[in-house]
Amino acid sequence: MDWQDILFKFVGGLGIFLFGIKYMSDGLQKSAGDKMRGLLEKYTSNPVLGVLVGVGVTILIQSSSGTTVMAIGLVNAGLMTLKQAIGVIMGANIGTTMTAFIVGIKIEEYALPIIAVGAFFLFFFNKKKFQYIGQVVFGFGTLFLGLSTMGSGVKPLSELPAFTDFMIQLQDQPLLALIVGTVFTMIVQSSSATIGILQTIADEGMISLKGSLPILFGDNIGTTITAVLASIGATVAAKRTALVHVIFNVIGAIIFMILLVPVHSLVLWLGEGVNIRMQIAYAHGIFNTTNALIFLPLIPALAWLVTKVIPGKMQEIEFKAIYLDERLLATPAVAFGQAQHEILRMGQYARETLNDASTFFFSRESRVGELALQKEELINELNRKITDYMVKIQQQNGLPEGESEKASGWFQLVNDIERIGDHAENIVELSEFSINKKVEFSEEAGRELKEMLTLADKAVERALAALEHNDVTAAQEVLDYERELDEMEVKFRKSHIQRLNQNLCTGNSGAVYLDILSNLERVGDHSKNIAQFVMHEEQT
Repeated sequence: MDWQDILFKFVGGLGIFLFGIKYMSDGLQKSAGDKMRGLLEKYTSNPVLGVLVGVGVTILIQSSSGTTVMAIGLVNAGLMTLKQAIGVIMGANIGTTMTAFIVGIKIEEYALPIIAVGAFFLFFFNKKKFQYIGQVVFGFGTLFLGLSTMGSGVKPLSELPAFTDFMIQLQDQPLLALIVGTVFTMIVQSSSATIGILQTIADEGMISLKGSLPILFGDNIGTTITAVLASIGATVAAKRTALVHVIFNVIGAIIFMILLVPVHSLVLWLGEGVNIRMQIAYAHGIFNTTNALIFLPLIPALAWLVTKVIPGKMQEIEFKAIYLDERLLATPAVAFGQAQHEILRMGQYARETLNDASTFFFSRESRVGELALQKEELINELNRKITDYMVKIQQQNGLPEGESEKASGWFQLVNDIERIGDHAENIVELSEFSINKKVEFSEEAGRELKEMLTLADKAVERALAALEHNDVTAAQEVLDYERELDEMEVKFRKSHIQRLNQNLCTGNSGAVYLDILSNLERVGDHSKNIAQFVMHEEQT
């Protein structure tokens, strides 16, 4: 027996299979744009919708782990509630069964022509749309090529007594089979891959359907490791979300292990006349769908349980406009008042993003940087929603002339607030560059940046206070702060040049330092615009 040939074909086939899934998934994601995250953010208002969205997104990206990690990211930023995330995770588990059904089709002999079609689209079309289609088709063909390679690699093992004895042992000891499935998936970190391998081994006649089922249930437990790893160092809410994923799959596996005999009979009945690969796909679908139906009414209880197991305060941010009601557009004056509330809310998030960016620069904690970027995404979303709403208000022509001018002024302020968020995002990206390139700053440079960041935060805080309370005194303070920021930038630039001349700073650190100064000076300018608007309104 040629062990090298077996090992190379199995490992290489697994690599090709994983590449096929990833490449197909990337193509699907690109062709769908940013719709997956948008679906998760917008259409998970109730558990049933959450399940359906989880199914849809996972079918689109072909990765339940990807959907679950995405949900954890949204919960981590407070952009999705725990109950919403539970529904999405249930749906993700159902959606991931699509890969098993694809593998069950058994079209390995057509793998190379499919790859050729994909390559044709990739290399002979310039339009992105066709290239994405090519990527999906190429990945689809590669997936089957990997399966075929793995199958030819493991086939000789059927003649090895030690291997066949182990397979028989797994069939006689379901608990051992469950553990094998769990551990293997934890190592590979892809239930789609391990279930694909299981389908291949079963197709070669090395294991029966009954022996495959406990391994399949173990694969579903093992896939939770990705969510657990994603929650390390994250917020309390994200850890609770990961724990829900573990509880959901572990309890489901226990239930199905107890009902192993009737489940086996059900799969045989449903899969009569189809190949064993498709029968395993049926079992996978039954497991996740039944599990979701069992736990759907228990979502509040699950949320309560994980809250008790992982105590702590969690931050919740609604990733949507909470004051903009389309029904109020019939009364433009009231609608304008609501828009003002939303603009102020957007401003608070802009200030929080700036503070998070500042904290990230000094602490270098990736979680804080991610939070800043997620809040900046929220600011962009609010910018779009508020702009659309304000346009609709002005189209109503129901505001008096003076109020209409005022509304136009507030309309402009949205851009200033959005730009503050953009400058905060720039600081996060500059901080990431510093971390990746191991850029070090002198003690004096760090002190100067902290001083300017603190002043920029004061300018934003007073600008928002002036806007909310129509406070001219606060607005005047902003103008003073803005002048001070301008002076600081000039002064600190000169200090930086002196440090460069004295070799106290490197070129990389100097470039980052100057870019941050520039961004903070621009934050002051946008704060000044807000203050000047308040002063102008008071004078008129």
